[in-house]
Amino acid sequence: MSAYKIEAGTGQHIGGRPRQHDRAALYAGARAPGYMMAVLADGDGAASAAEQVLHTSKHLFDGFAAGADTSPEHMVRLLREVVQEAHAIVKMSPALGQAEARCALALLMLGPQRQAVWAHVGDCRVYRFDGARCAARSGDAAYVEHLVRQDGLAPESARKHRSSALLGNALGNRFKEPFITFGSHAGVRAGDAFMLCSDGLWQFFADAELAAVVAKETPRHAAERLIGKALERAGGKGDNCSMAIVKLVAPAA
Repeated sequence: MSAYKIEAGTGQHIGGRPRQHDRAALYAGARAPGYMMAVLADGDGAASAAEQVLHTSKHLFDGFAAGADTSPEHMVRLLREVVQEAHAIVKMSPALGQAEARCALALLMLGPQRQAVWAHVGDCRVYRFDGARCAARSGDAAYVEHLVRQDGLAPESARKHRSSALLGNALGNRFKEPFITFGSHAGVRAGDAFMLCSDGLWQFFADAELAAVVAKETPRHAAERLIGKALERAGGKGDNCSMAIVKLVAPAA
């Protein structure tokens, strides 16, 4: 019997913006049974950039065949390929109609050997919950360190300017290649959960709040509750609010 079953869902709200530029999706492995992928793309100025990211993610995941290599490193290579190919397309494609179209991105991949890997670029976030506890959260610390080490910026300058046109970490940035932050966890089990979300959600919550809601509710109801509270706290001025939630639950006896 499987150690867990997967419950998953996505949620979105336009927030206080005139248009919805975020996109979220969940995919099963077409050629890799037992694998799944969650994608959260936060478009900046154009939904077409986020849509292109989802299209690229699905295309590459559909072609993914694990074969004998079920290692987390093999999964990380796929996530890196998704980021690099989507970045090239968003940056160069005239079909997007936006000279400065950019996109933040969060990716999660689960494998049949009870492993999870994730990646993020920009202001999207990936959370790992252990029951009602936030066990891990992606952030900007690694990118700030990269700016200090590679570009020679002072730490305070790196933190202050990471969102500028020159330094902003995003797919489609013509000045800079995307910096990818990776994470992984072995031995996932029933009671674990993951959430990918845009800054229109995570900036309004403490980690413990998110963990408590996701642990208590189904993915659908958790998304509804979190979106409602985010809209309330934003006071009508929030960004697009989007998420993908993946819960691992014990199978029925």
